[in-house]
Amino acid sequence: MKEVVRQYWDNEPCGTRDIPYPVGSLDYFEAIAERRDRLDWFIPEYAQFDKWKGKKVLEVGCGAGSDSIRFAQAGADITSIDLSPRSVLLTRERLHLYGCKGNVLEADAEEMPFDNDNFDFAYSYGVLHHTPNIYRAINEIYRVLKSGGQICIMLYHKYSLVALQMWLMFGLFKLKPTRSISDILANHHESLGTKAYTVNEVERLFSSFDNVKIHTRVTAYDIRYSRNGYLPIGVAKLIPQCLGWNIIIQGQKP
Repeated sequence: MKEVVRQYWDNEPCGTRDIPYPVGSLDYFEAIAERRDRLDWFIPEYAQFDKWKGKKVLEVGCGAGSDSIRFAQAGADITSIDLSPRSVLLTRERLHLYGCKGNVLEADAEEMPFDNDNFDFAYSYGVLHHTPNIYRAINEIYRVLKSGGQICIMLYHKYSLVALQMWLMFGLFKLKPTRSISDILANHHESLGTKAYTVNEVERLFSSFDNVKIHTRVTAYDIRYSRNGYLPIGVAKLIPQCLGWNIIIQGQKP
C-alpha cells in the first residue's frame, strides 16, 4: 500500500496538477503559490509562519514545498520530509531558486529519522490521512517534538460537503447508496487508501497532546463543481464551518 501511495504522489506532487509552465521554473512555482493562496487562503491563520522565526520546524509531507518555502522565508529552521522522491526534489529546487535554506529528506512519516525531543513545531497539511498507519505517524510526531512543542495538522473531514459529493458521485448515482464514505474515499479520492475522520475520532487520535483545539474549516474544495471549477470564494463563507472538508488540529506536547 505504501509503495502505491508513493507512486501516486511521485506522478503528481501535491499542488502541481495542471500547472502550465516548465517544471522547476520560476513561473511554475509562482503559479503553484498563486493557486494555493487563492484556494487555501486561510492557511497562514493556522500555520503562523512568522511565529517560527529561529525555531526548529518539521513539515511532514512537503509536496511541492508550498508551505516549506513560507517557513523558510519567515526565518524558520525548516526540515521537510516526504515519501515521494519527486516531491523532495521539487521542494529542494524551490528553496534553492528562492535563495532559502532548508533540510529536505525522503522519509516515512511512520518512521522518521530524527532524535527524540528535536523540534519546536510540527506541521502537516493534508498528508497523514494518506499513510496506512496514522497512529504510528502521530506517535512519531509526538516523539520528535520537544516538550512544549506545538502541532498544526490538517486531516480530511468525514462529515463534510466534499464527502457528500463523493458519496453522490460514486454511491447514489452509481445505484450503490449503501456504499460507505470510507470505501469511496479510499478508492476514488487521491492516492489509494485515503481516509477521512470525524471530530470524535480526531479527539482520540490526539489525546496524548495538551491544549488540543480542533477546527472544521470550509475550503474552496467544498464549492468545487468541476476539476478546476469553483464557485466564488464568498460562497464558501456562507457555509457552516462544521461541514468543511478540513479538520485542523492544534495542540502541544506536554
